[in-house]
Amino acid sequence: MTASGNYDHLIVEREGPVGWLINDRPDVRNAMNNAMRDEFAEAWKELDADPAVRVIVHTGNGRDFQTGVDVSELATDGVGMERYRQSMEDFDVHFTSWHQGVWKPVITAVNGICCGGGFHWVADADIVIAASDAQFFDPHTSVGQVVAIEAIGLMKKMPVEAVMRMAFMGKYERVGADRAYELGMISEIVDPPARLRERAQELGETIAKNSPAAMAATKKALWGALEAGLTDACKEGAKHLVSMWGHPDQNEGPAAFADKREPRWQSLDGDT
Repeated sequence: MTASGNYDHLIVEREGPVGWLINDRPDVRNAMNNAMRDEFAEAWKELDADPAVRVIVHTGNGRDFQTGVDVSELATDGVGMERYRQSMEDFDVHFTSWHQGVWKPVITAVNGICCGGGFHWVADADIVIAASDAQFFDPHTSVGQVVAIEAIGLMKKMPVEAVMRMAFMGKYERVGADRAYELGMISEIVDPPARLRERAQELGETIAKNSPAAMAATKKALWGALEAGLTDACKEGAKHLVSMWGHPDQNEGPAAFADKREPRWQSLDGDT
């Protein structure tokens, strides 16, 4: 892997066509402090702008994926949640791929515990896989906080009552990987857990074989559908569909199939 050294609380790496964004505060279970929050904004954009990266995997270093906002920092910095007030009131947040307008496919690979604010990256990923020992729970109400943005996103992916149950059970009930799979929160369980990153790389490399331009337009169409009613979503989807007509990849795909070879896709910046 090749790494970027610009971050204190994240690791950014590349392996072939797959870019890796790794939470790196393992001593506090990858809880997000203010500095880490700012780094996310830059890291997503760095990987999105790299033409060699076709798929992005997000995971956690150490035993856990992410445990939300660093509650210790909130309790001791003299500012607490007030630091985030303006950004939330304006909905000017920048820590997930969706927030940052990343149109490359994003895989979240959950290791260990994912709780509270960690659900942002489950709700906003395109594909979520998890280790067989992963656990999910939402402790917001147990520490006097409101369950909102992450859960609202999850309700677009999974049964509403399951999200409600997590919200109101707080820290007193955990959802295992098997149950998360049944609920549609994740699409694959990886066993043994030690194979999670290997499987995420495999999945990323497979997805990366497809046309970058077609995948970007597809992502815009499908995520846009979550924002609109059926008719409006289909009309907008039609625009993204037509946007690929005349693109070199539309000719390259059938030609490669006929020639029995791998396609030579054009990258998002226009190079092949």
